[in-house]
Amino acid sequence: MDFLQGQSLETTVTVAVAVAAVAAGGAFLLLRSKKPKGCLHPENFKEFKLVEKKQISHNVAKFKFALPTPTSVLGLPIGQHISCRGQDATGEEVIKPYTPTTLDSDIGYFELVIKMYPQGRMSHHFREMKVGDYLSVKGPKGRFKYQVGQVRAFGMLAGGSGITPMFQVARAILENPNDSTKVHLIYANVAYEDILLKEELDNLANTYPDRFKIYYVLNQPPEIWKGGVGFVSKEMIRTHCPAPAEDIQVLRCGPPPMNKAMAAHLEELKYTKEMQFQF
Repeated sequence: MDFLQGQSLETTVTVAVAVAAVAAGGAFLLLRSKKPKGCLHPENFKEFKLVEKKQISHNVAKFKFALPTPTSVLGLPIGQHISCRGQDATGEEVIKPYTPTTLDSDIGYFELVIKMYPQGRMSHHFREMKVGDYLSVKGPKGRFKYQVGQVRAFGMLAGGSGITPMFQVARAILENPNDSTKVHLIYANVAYEDILLKEELDNLANTYPDRFKIYYVLNQPPEIWKGGVGFVSKEMIRTHCPAPAEDIQVLRCGPPPMNKAMAAHLEELKYTKEMQFQF
């Protein structure tokens, strides 16, 4: 009888230890699977320190901002943007939306590729920024929401700095091993030196040749040029974007005249409003 009681006590202890171990393991897995909390606030501006500024061309620079810790993430959903606050040349406050070229897989920092226009109010602020300065940011902002498998393929029509949301979406899709969505991008600029993120875009095209296609269009091309010439036409869209279908979507982002022209082209090519989205 004493033996049975001892065995019962030993069994109880063993079970208790096993239950505790399972509970601890479950908590560990939960912590590991839990997505890190982002650093953004939708209503209040937060300050982020500029840690690197790299000039890419005469009017384009890449700005790298540190997050609070080396393991922090910005917390920006795919295809959405942030609002940046600064001062123009007269000292007036200015707020403008920008899309980072980084994703939440890039921990501890985020990057902005900024084209600075001579008369641009926010351009002045970025032009004057020095390493160690802080940028006021809030977000996320935007209507675009992406879920894996929501479409079979995306067509993308980008002009100038309108490439940044396209690059963010394309990168997120292509770098996700569980996403088979295809991306067809038409990217228009005035001259070759105006092409933003060309090296990064070409790398995506070389790394994912079956899923990512890019067609560059220049209004003023160099003498040796294999891409499109002039403005993006209906024929270019017909050739380089997925045909109208319920499981495709065409994204647009560029200067207002281009957005208007692309909307007209898409309508004539029978893309419904549900098949289109403008950033």
